[in-house]
Amino acid sequence: MSEKIAIRTTDAPAPAHTFSQGVRKGPFVQVSGQGPVDPATNEYLFPGDVAAQTIRTLQNVKAIVEASGATFDDVVMLRVYLTKREDFAVMNDAYGDFVTANTTGGVLPSRTTVFTGLPREEMLVEIDAVAIVSS
Repeated sequence: MSEKIAIRTTDAPAPAHTFSQGVRKGPFVQVSGQGPVDPATNEYLFPGDVAAQTIRTLQNVKAIVEASGATFDDVVMLRVYLTKREDFAVMNDAYGDFVTANTTGGVLPSRTTVFTGLPREEMLVEIDAVAIVSS
């Protein structure tokens, strides 16, 4: 049976609460929900700018995926949580640019988008991921 391993990297924000940045068990990787936080300062970035927040959030997700031994091409699912329905188009454009630029295999990850409240008022977006390590 595979051991459950906590994923840790300084290239993504440290978890603020009692959870891991990500967890790997066998080939499966679950990345905890990430926000638009600078990993060096743990400051929330880009107030009011959902496009910039989406890119920073995806950069954090990617860093954790890579720290697990996977690549962004190994991501099979991304879940996006937005606070405002009217931010969807802008988020979708930024998301599309990032995901297509970071996916080399031609198959984009699955995605779900949910409109909800988030833990911090300045957060317009949160994203988590599932990856399956191919090597």
